[in-house]
Amino acid sequence: MQIFYELNKNDNLSLALGFFDGVHLGHKKVIKSAVDYAKKHSKKSAVITFKDHPCCYFWGVSPKYILTQKMREEKIKELGVDFLYELNFEEVSNLTAEEYLKNILVKHFSPVSISTGWNHNFGRNKTGNSEFLKENSLEFGYEYSEISPQKLDDVVISSSEIRNLLSNGYIEKANKMLGYRFSVSGKVVEGNQIGRTIGFRTANIKYPKELIDLPYGVFSVLTNYGKGIANFGMRPTVNGKEPILEVHILDFDKDIYGKDINVEFEYMIREEKKFPSLEALKKQIELDINSPSSNRHL
Repeated sequence: MQIFYELNKNDNLSLALGFFDGVHLGHKKVIKSAVDYAKKHSKKSAVITFKDHPCCYFWGVSPKYILTQKMREEKIKELGVDFLYELNFEEVSNLTAEEYLKNILVKHFSPVSISTGWNHNFGRNKTGNSEFLKENSLEFGYEYSEISPQKLDDVVISSSEIRNLLSNGYIEKANKMLGYRFSVSGKVVEGNQIGRTIGFRTANIKYPKELIDLPYGVFSVLTNYGKGIANFGMRPTVNGKEPILEVHILDFDKDIYGKDINVEFEYMIREEKKFPSLEALKKQIELDINSPSSNRHL
């Protein structure tokens, strides 16, 4: 998959439009619609999105994402997309829906098809939508596919719903909506090494600032080094000064300082709490490791 950060001339593409934070099950339907059309008609597919969420421009705030930019690119690549365009939203923010369609999509890509979600909007004042794309499909010679809402337990799958679930510790339901496990990646940094003094050596990671914050607590996780439990929070028992992700990998004692680690979250075991002593903390960690699935935070 080729990635572009600027527009170029690339004709006869099957396009998927959207921001696609999370690349969840609903997003995958939209993207696969474009990919499948391209394969069926011997064309190439492209995702047209933006580097940063539009709210960064409109409200001057940085949202908490489900995926880092690199992780989002990897998830899109896995779907068989040929080209990914991550544009600067500010450069197109004042275009009307008509201008965006004619001067951006048609001018640069001469699309043979366009796929979007049912609630996709674009153009100044959000006047571009599914109906607008349908009405203009004949004039500009593309087929339009509107992907209907995807649901889990009668709840529409959306990035905002997934963020809400993750921030409240409902990891398993969020993972079902994503179609994969929510994860955090980073380099293992040196901590205060208190864990090893109580028999639970940990790999410490700085939690990415751009990602949605999980609640402070203990989680069952999978890593590229094996299964483990992780604590995300302030570590009140040892008077921590800033939030950090600590991972104890079961049956693993190798030195991985400076190495990359990927931590996939399975479910939340309990909330973070302050213990009266390190010995009390050690006993709780032993309980956490052996916690039955019936104790999951559902």
